[in-house]
Amino acid sequence: MEKIAVAVRFRPSIAEETSDRQWRIDDNRISLHKPLGTPISGVSFAFDHVFEESSTNSSIYDILIKSIIHAAIEGFNGTAFAYGQTSSGKTFTMNGSQVDPGIIPQAVRDIFYTTHMIKNREFLIRVSYMEIYNEEINDLLSLVNQKLPIHESLERGVYVAGLREEIVNNADQVLDLIKLGEANRHVGETNMNVRSSRSHTIFRMVIESSAKDSISSCDNSNADAIRVSVLNLVDLAGSERIAKTGAGGVRLKEGKHINKSLMILGNVINKLSENGKQRAHIPYRDSKLTRILQPALGGNAKTSIICTVAPEEVHIEETKGTLQFASRAKRITNCAQVNEILTDTALLKRQKQEIEELCRKLQGHHSEVLEQVILKQRNDMHKSELEREKLATELEEERKSRQVLTLRIEEQQKRIACLNELLSSNQASCFVHEIFHSDSVSEEMHSKNCMSENNIFATPTFKAMPDHFVMKRPNHSKEHDSRPLPVNFTNIANEDLWEQLNDGFTTDLDALQMTPNIKYGAVDSNNTSIGTDLQERTTMERSQVEELKEQYAILERKCGQLRDENSSLAQTLSLSKQDAVLLRAEKEELMRELEYERLKMKDLKAGIRSFSLAFAERECLLNSLYSTSKAMIENYSSPRFSDG
Repeated sequence: MEKIAVAVRFRPSIAEETSDRQWRIDDNRISLHKPLGTPISGVSFAFDHVFEESSTNSSIYDILIKSIIHAAIEGFNGTAFAYGQTSSGKTFTMNGSQVDPGIIPQAVRDIFYTTHMIKNREFLIRVSYMEIYNEEINDLLSLVNQKLPIHESLERGVYVAGLREEIVNNADQVLDLIKLGEANRHVGETNMNVRSSRSHTIFRMVIESSAKDSISSCDNSNADAIRVSVLNLVDLAGSERIAKTGAGGVRLKEGKHINKSLMILGNVINKLSENGKQRAHIPYRDSKLTRILQPALGGNAKTSIICTVAPEEVHIEETKGTLQFASRAKRITNCAQVNEILTDTALLKRQKQEIEELCRKLQGHHSEVLEQVILKQRNDMHKSELEREKLATELEEERKSRQVLTLRIEEQQKRIACLNELLSSNQASCFVHEIFHSDSVSEEMHSKNCMSENNIFATPTFKAMPDHFVMKRPNHSKEHDSRPLPVNFTNIANEDLWEQLNDGFTTDLDALQMTPNIKYGAVDSNNTSIGTDLQERTTMERSQVEELKEQYAILERKCGQLRDENSSLAQTLSLSKQDAVLLRAEKEELMRELEYERLKMKDLKAGIRSFSLAFAERECLLNSLYSTSKAMIENYSSPRFSDG
């Protein structure tokens, strides 16, 4: 376990100014002071190294980066990146100039110098160069490879699929590739910088090595041990304030993406700096920058961070934020270890098996031509391998997309079937509802008729109309005349009295009063309320029927849309099948080309072998001729020829 090495570099001041506050450097401590030298409380930071304005890139490389480069040669993963606000000197620190080369050129030359000095190991180095522009990964060595995806595997870890990798054998070749990548990088002009970086760049070197005596060794465990390390040299775009940069349009959009990715990087650093028990989820996947740098941040890598700051008073707040970021990053610990691969997946071993015999045959003869041939064959084989991996990835994505389309088609078919069932059930419910509505109307009309008959106190019957009912006679019953209520209820003739009279009972008939008729006012009011309720219910039922009809029409439209979507999905599926067939054909074509290249390689080996045999025969002939000539000269120079 080791902590991330963090250093701070002050760039030279652009203009002379009288400031009320200024930064002071005391060994490895930075603090903010007032004009009279009084320190401001709470604004003091300590780091591993602090470089003043007069420091050079060479001194920074020797103190901070060189150990990571040598560790990468030994098999450790390494990462170095520059962080800071815009126009603070990040790109100058990483790339430098002709007079003062930056970290990347020095690292490249140091790697090749060190590997050439190591005699007991054989190295294979390949490089790639990418940028993250508006959260899209672009290949700076190939303009064709744009918007590349990020993948992860057990063997390779986190990697960018489809990224061009070049196998190199000297520093000048790498520096030419870096110039090509810098020409393709997105840059722009702002109020704070004439050449402002508008994207994050990652220069990656993969260093593979194996022991030279492992080829001839009989021990398979030693022969299979191959060290593979990844070195990332990152130049981050600077954080911006719109009020200072004056960005607008495209520059404003670029600045938003830059600030967002740097904010996510700060969140990741903040989470990693917390205690292990209190550490929450680390949002590596929120940004492509943090996703690519995931192994370097709290993982298996040796990491150094160079935070560049501006000394002017106008940039004090930005400088304070950068120093706070550096203080949090200083608390992060990594667990770096040597990466050894014991399988046949390393590119160095696969290529070594192909060219081992060729190197042994032609060692010492035409070495420069042989190196060029070997390098070309390695690059061709590596490109073919990358194409094969790319096709395999595309086929896998196509298979997944076909599965998704199949599932969507099945879901759409299920939804269509459910909608058809729902439509049929809605039609049946509407029919039953209309029947129920007609039955309820007939029941109410029948009850009204029952109440309007002579027996007004009889219990109303709600029996449904018979099926053979055709027409009902209208009810024109009139209201009965009502007499005033009697004063004396004892003289009212009721049913008991009428029964007694029928049995022979005699009474004073003139004194009897007839039973008063009861008014039908209450009954009529009930009839009126029933009619009102019936009308309201009829209106409600009609509105419900209209709503059901509208729902039916909506479901019909949805069903049509689903049918159209189903047909479009079927067309997409057929197109994807055609694309899969084309991809298979391209894969077969590439495999044929690879086989053709292998045959050419075999023919080349045979030609070299025949050339070696012819050379040996010619050498033998020359030796014999030389011996014959020498013997003839000795014979001519003998005494018997001189006497004659």
